[in-house]
Amino acid sequence: MSRIAKRQLVLYSRKAHERGLTAAFGGNLSARVGDLVFIKATGAVMDEMTEEQVAVIDLSGNQRSGVRPSSEYRLHLAVYRARPDVKAIAHLHPPYSIVASTLLKGELPIITPEAELYLGRIPIAPFRPAGTEELAEVTAEALKGADAVLMAKHGIVTVGKSLREAFYKAELVEESAKLWYLSRK
Repeated sequence: MSRIAKRQLVLYSRKAHERGLTAAFGGNLSARVGDLVFIKATGAVMDEMTEEQVAVIDLSGNQRSGVRPSSEYRLHLAVYRARPDVKAIAHLHPPYSIVASTLLKGELPIITPEAELYLGRIPIAPFRPAGTEELAEVTAEALKGADAVLMAKHGIVTVGKSLREAFYKAELVEESAKLWYLSRK
């Protein structure tokens, strides 16, 4: 199971970069398998990810591999604790979503039937510094009633029962943000 989790993490990390949902070192994905979390290693580049660049931690944040986890591991752990139904998380930095998170308050409007069906609502969590426990807390709180959240001036987090599901929800969030932005013109 761990080998599958690592392969999926590599696959969807590379896809995220290819589709413009993040750049360079930005963003990170994780998958929960039992009491272990497989997450992008700190310093790994999304489009060059390898299985060796997947860190393993437990739900308390203890390292279970020789690879250090992303600085956003607190965010992932807070979401897994708040949402036991979640098995995968995509935290990405898509451009239209970041713009929307700086201009809007409350929620990103739902425009498409797909976003309505698969996301329902997209709240905006208040700004907190990256990698902090404060960011983890406000994001996990926002996700208690949603499967996607914009983090003010930072990026997005989407959740699912698989990395595939979390990834495609991230695409829907970015499409919604882009359509919202273009509709303003």
